[in-house]
Amino acid sequence: MSLAIQQVSLPALRRGLDNLAAILRKAAADAETRKIAPEVFLQARLAPDMFALTRQVQVVCDLAKGCVARLAGAEVPSYADDEQSFDDLQARIAKTLAYIDTIAPSQLEGSESRQVTLKMRGNEVSFGGLDYLNHFVLPNFYFHLTAAYAILRHNGVPLGKMDYLGAPPQ
Repeated sequence: MSLAIQQVSLPALRRGLDNLAAILRKAAADAETRKIAPEVFLQARLAPDMFALTRQVQVVCDLAKGCVARLAGAEVPSYADDEQSFDDLQARIAKTLAYIDTIAPSQLEGSESRQVTLKMRGNEVSFGGLDYLNHFVLPNFYFHLTAAYAILRHNGVPLGKMDYLGAPPQ
C-alpha cells in the first residue's frame, strides 16, 4: 500500500498547529495567573542567537503554509510578521489553518515529484516534493514547534509531553 503525500503532510501540519495553539492558550493563561506581562513570554528565547517565541510561531506557520502551497503548485501567501500578543499569534495560526483548508487533497496528488526551489541565504536549493516535505519542511516545522514549547516550559509554563503531542488522532 502506498502512502500519498497529502496523507503525510496535511494531518501532521494541522495537528502541530492545533497543538501549538493549545500550548499558547496555556501560556497566556499562565501569564495571567502568575501576573507576568505576556511580552516576557513572547520575547523569551532559549539562547541569545535563537529566535524569540513570537518568531518561532511565525516560522511554524510559514513552514506549514509554504509547504502546502508549494506542493499544490500555488502561490505562497505572505503574512506581515507583525504579531505582538498571544491573540495575534492565535490569529496567525487560525489564518494558516484556514489557508491549509483551502487546498484540496487532490491538489497535492503527484506532488511527490514536483520540483520545489527555495532561496536560502542567497542560494537556490531544489528538492523533489517528497524530499522537500521529509527533509526540509517536517524537520524544520518540528524544530520550531519544539523550540516554542521549550521556551515556554523553560519559563515555567506548566506544559508536558502530552501538550506537545496533543490528543491521539481519531
